[in-house]
Amino acid sequence: MSAIFLFAVLVLILPGFLSTNNKIKQFVQNISIWAMIILVIIVLIYFIR
Repeated sequence: MSAIFLFAVLVLILPGFLSTNNKIKQFVQNISIWAMIILVIIVLIYFIR
């Protein structure tokens, strides 16, 4: 169920994210930050259950 919520948030954020990240270096940096945030959320959900 939480994966559905993460996917829904991604769908809502993705258009603005792509329009503001027109440089490849900035895009890679922001993708890595988002990946770390999602990883932390998944780990927290894993430990809460």
